Amino acid sequence: MTLNPSSHLRIARPSRDFQRAERFWTDGLGLQVLYRTGSEADGGHALVMLAWPEATWHLELVDDPHGETPPSPTEEDLLVLYVGAPLRSDLISRLVGAGGELVAARNPYWDRWGVTIKDPDGYRLVLSHRTWP
Repeated sequence: MTLNPSSHLRIARPSRDFQRAERFWTDGLGLQVLYRTGSEADGGHALVMLAWPEATWHLELVDDPHGETPPSPTEEDLLVLYVGAPLRSDLISRLVGAGGELVAARNPYWDRWGVTIKDPDGYRLVLSHRTWP
């Protein structure tokens, strides 16, 4: 087995409000549902996998209705997307309208190079107008 830069990355997060979190990432950011399953899945939790179809990563939201593993994000739990262009105000408005909250970053670097938005579970999405690398 060899790991390489094209290996797919999954970011999995528990969600207190599964439907609201999905709305933020789909209606707000524009990710698409790649896969969905109900509570009949292994572990007994509904989940949804979200991404852009061409992405080499996806975000998995796991419904945690009984609070067995509640989200516990910190100000440094960031999912950073390098947009490579000025951020459009309609995108920010759409994310806020879909349940996000525009917040100041703990590290002023992110405020200088983009915006930080908390999702409904408190995890932070940074949209940077820079490119990587």
